[in-house]
Amino acid sequence: MERLSLELRSQAGILEERRLRKTRTHAKCFTSFNCSLFSQWEAKASYQIATPSSGNVDSSNFLRLEPSKINGSNSAMPNWNIARSNYNSVLDSFEDEYGGIVINADRLPQDPNTFACALPVSLSYWKRIGKKGVWLKLPLELSDLVPVAVKKGFKYHHAEEAYVMLTYWLPEGPCLLPANASHQVGVGGFVLNDQNQVLVVQEKYCDSAFSGAWKLPTGFIQESEEIFSGAVREVQEETGIDTEFVEVIAFRHAHHLAFEKSDLFFICMLRPLSQEIKIDETEIQAAKWMPFSEFVEQPLIQDDSMFKKIMEICIQRLRKNYCGLTAHPVISKFDGRWSSLYYNVGTNSQDSNCHVS
Repeated sequence: MERLSLELRSQAGILEERRLRKTRTHAKCFTSFNCSLFSQWEAKASYQIATPSSGNVDSSNFLRLEPSKINGSNSAMPNWNIARSNYNSVLDSFEDEYGGIVINADRLPQDPNTFACALPVSLSYWKRIGKKGVWLKLPLELSDLVPVAVKKGFKYHHAEEAYVMLTYWLPEGPCLLPANASHQVGVGGFVLNDQNQVLVVQEKYCDSAFSGAWKLPTGFIQESEEIFSGAVREVQEETGIDTEFVEVIAFRHAHHLAFEKSDLFFICMLRPLSQEIKIDETEIQAAKWMPFSEFVEQPLIQDDSMFKKIMEICIQRLRKNYCGLTAHPVISKFDGRWSSLYYNVGTNSQDSNCHVS
């Protein structure tokens, strides 16, 4: 009797192993079959998920993600739920303020094959419900998904240190999504002390044509930094001199510079609050207070029409024949945020920094 019991348990184990092997085979076949269907759905717009006859695999769970997070009420977007039950593989996403689609990077599948299966279904669904622009932000840890997205038609928009942004325009015709940032912003500090000396520097790394020349401290504005505070920061970093912002003397607009971007360069008049120079040795070769007349007579200034004009403007400002632009904090109902408006308030206003004689 014990022997018979053992034999029955052995046969049951064999049958269970066969059943599990058959289940795994069906699951593997279904996954391959379902991915092949994605390309058919994209071409024929049938959007139906096939279920294997064995019933061992639940197709409703294939690549299922949580329902999308949509800003605003559902009634505002009546088409969002069109045949949603037939789109179990749509990538998790939410709307931007213009009704575009932002794919939720935190819920993306990490496997490129899984992503490749879900992406065309998602694009087809978003197009069917009337969406236009799609934004896909891929962090460094998901960089394997970049070639997959590009192969599916996504375009590069911009890249930062920690991510790359890609876009997809669903309708026929030209893409109406906003382009990448077109400008970089630089500042130069015009600092004059009570002895009529201007603060100048020699850069450690520069074009050989400017080697040995003395120039104003300059640099780039950082992200979310004001023009006036950026000028103060750059002067302090390069020379150790503390200053306060007076006004924007002038600005230059140029094109096709670094990375073919346009460039805005603001000359800011600053008032020195200290005198002792301490240079940043990583960028600056030397710094000093130079008599203003000596600075202006340099070939770098006299042989360059732009630099020469800037110094002429600075001279007129010192003679009080010219007024620059001062920064004024304002808030607009357009975006509800504080910003700086640069303008000249006039010579008779108590709010004016400049009094023309």
